[in-house]
Order: sequence, then C-alpha cells, then structure tokens
Amino acid sequence: MSSARSRTRVAVAAVLGLLFVSPLVLMVLGSFRRPGLPPPDGLELLTDEPRLRNYDDVATVIPLWRQLGNSLLVVAVAVPVTVLLASLAGFAIVTAAPRTRRFLVGVSVVAMLVPVSALWVPRTVILDQLGLTDRTLTVAAPALMATTPLYVLLFALALSRLPRSLFEAARVEGLSPWRTWRRVAVPLSWPTAFAVGVLAFVTHWSNVVEPVLWLSNERSWTAALGLRSLAALEPTFYPLLLAAAVVVTAPAILLFALAQRAFFDRTLGG
Repeated sequence: MSSARSRTRVAVAAVLGLLFVSPLVLMVLGSFRRPGLPPPDGLELLTDEPRLRNYDDVATVIPLWRQLGNSLLVVAVAVPVTVLLASLAGFAIVTAAPRTRRFLVGVSVVAMLVPVSALWVPRTVILDQLGLTDRTLTVAAPALMATTPLYVLLFALALSRLPRSLFEAARVEGLSPWRTWRRVAVPLSWPTAFAVGVLAFVTHWSNVVEPVLWLSNERSWTAALGLRSLAALEPTFYPLLLAAAVVVTAPAILLFALAQRAFFDRTLGG
C-alpha cells in the first residue's frame, strides 16, 4: 500500500513538474527561431536553423541590459525592505494585547481584500505631487507598506506558533521589543523570511502596472516594461520577444533554485 502511494505521489509530482517546465522549454526553443518568418503551422519544437543572435539583436531593439539593471536595483531595495517591515509588523501583532491583536489582524485582512487597482490612482497622484515619478526606485515604493498585508500575516502566523514564554522570558531579562525581535523572532522565523523574500522578488520583478503609471522615460524602465514594449512588435518578430523573456525569466528561476537549496540545506542541516 505504501509503495503504491509513493508511486502515485511521484507520478503526480512528475505531471505537475512537466506542466511547470513545458512553457519554459517552449519559450527557450522559440527564442532560437529566425525573426521575420511566418509563425509555424502547429507546434514546432526545433527549428532547422537555430539562431543565437536573437539574444544580441533584442538588445538593439530595446536597452534590455539597462532595464535588467533597473529591475535588479528595484528588487535589491524592495525585497529587504519588504521582509524587514513585514517581520516587524508581524512581531508587533503577535506581541500585542489579545484585543489589539484581533483588531490588527482584522485590519490586515480588510486591507488585503482591497483591490490593488483601487490604489493605483491615489498612489500616482501622491508620487506625482512629491515629484517622484519617472524614477526607477519609485517602483519599489509599495515595499514601504510591506508590499502586501499577506506578508505581514504570514509572519504573524509563523511567530504566533512560537511559545509565548520565549517573549515573556525576553521581557523578564530586560530586553526591549526591538532586541526581542532581533534576537528571538528573527532567528526563529527565517523560513518565513525565505518565503516572503522569494514572493516579494517575483512580485516586484514582474511588476508592470506601476512602471507603466510612474515611468515614462525609457531609461528608467524596468525589464518587465521592456517586455511589454516588445509585445507590440509584428508577430513575425516574436522570437526576439521570447529571447528577451528568457533573459528576464532566468534570474527569477535562479533565485528560486538557490533559495530552495538554501532552505533545505538549513533545514536538513539543523
């Protein structure tokens, strides 16, 4: 019975892995097709003449490497700020009085239910009044609010599972809330920090709407906005779009692989 269940799990995992990897494989193979040719009639896995120059040519159509640098700058600021503020907010919720804790959780849930589209106009007006539009780092502004209340609730859930005696012992030892967070909460919530960090990276790396609203100068565009501009090309030039998509997707896949390895190494290594 156990062996049958094990084979079933392996089969399900293989199917899910295939569904996840297949679009990536097709994206890579399509990036080698020669631009200017009509779209293939049906599914074309391998082209007769693979063209690696697509990766060089796409950089002449848009400043792809500069845009990648802009995206790296955004995530280098947004991800640490998101993890830091979400962790602090989650710690504040967990250590608050019961009535205050319930109120803060309720406020976070209500804030999470507010559509992001409802915030675009007021955020744009505020940033425009402050003269912060058309600056690359402005795209990282949502990180000042932990990007999304979901990340705050994730930290609150993780910290709520710790024995309250840990925080009470730190209080008895005379530790301030800040030192309690740094010495007790942070070391014991690193798996959540990993998860929130990866989620925040993907959120800011693939963000398109805010750059469209806040960035008009092409020199300040992010990579996601550059991909959007390539989508306006003729359909016969889609190999250039796929080549750019491969370059932009690679950092996210690499980060996921590294984060996953670090997570399991630290877990299995104790």
